[in-house]
Amino acid sequence: MDVEISARIRDTAAQLGAGVPYALKVLADQLSDDPGMGQASGRPGLLTVSVDGDLFEDCPSLVVGYVREPARIDIRYVKPSRSAGAVKDPAQESPADPVAEAVMEREVGDAWQRITRWLQRNASDSHAALRAGAGGLAITGLGQDLGVHVPAGLRVLWSLSAGDDGVNGAGCLPGNGALMPLDAVAAFYRQQVKSQAHEDTLNARRAGYDRITVWKPAWIPVVSYGSADRTSGLYLDTGTGYLGRWSRYNEGAADELDTLVTYLEDVADMLEAPSLATRDRPGLVGGALVWGSRIDPVHEGRWQPLTG
Repeated sequence: MDVEISARIRDTAAQLGAGVPYALKVLADQLSDDPGMGQASGRPGLLTVSVDGDLFEDCPSLVVGYVREPARIDIRYVKPSRSAGAVKDPAQESPADPVAEAVMEREVGDAWQRITRWLQRNASDSHAALRAGAGGLAITGLGQDLGVHVPAGLRVLWSLSAGDDGVNGAGCLPGNGALMPLDAVAAFYRQQVKSQAHEDTLNARRAGYDRITVWKPAWIPVVSYGSADRTSGLYLDTGTGYLGRWSRYNEGAADELDTLVTYLEDVADMLEAPSLATRDRPGLVGGALVWGSRIDPVHEGRWQPLTG
């Protein structure tokens, strides 16, 4: 696992103490071997780990925040802890890290715009099915209505496209999944919370290993199986920042652990270089993007796989 430490982080480390760059290097080696050693923070996708300053010369105790992606780790901040005792995560001291959020917003926006530009050039029907972006007040109102924090990256995505009406029921994402409109997000979230409340009543009488989790309050549904099909899809866990899968049929988890950024970047990569696509195979049926894993038999003879 590659661990990336930007020049900005290295400069910050040097200013905190002569021994901090070395301590950060040791931590990077540890993260490379054990990417999940950190603890979930209050910020989506951000994990934190503490460094005991007593183990290094001229180094205070530290809190280091990082983002774990499928093939790399990106260290986002390094700060001295408040005391040598219990380490206080900076994520709990302020509502957001402006730098981390700005990076996430830019990456999500860039990836989605790569996808929509490709659709505009190559699959005009699928592009036309995308809804216009939602305003900030609508997105904030949704979060307040459901009692969840809408992460910065998801806010940007919804501000660019607030849903996908699909073509013949198929959305433009792998597996012909569709970006869910905000009203569908709200309705499905409430449905799942209600289902979980029912399961919680039954769980009170079940043994621990038999208890069922249908939904957690921190999960926001983002992608559904089709434009009007809610049998399965992807949610964004606002506690960890990772995408997860829900399914009425108890399908397993996704093969790869994705953030919203890595998921959208991978979709854009598959469209721009389809010969290198691994998760699914993009193709066209007339002016619509159709992914090979889920071709409607009615249109199978017209499906043209993309090459390049």
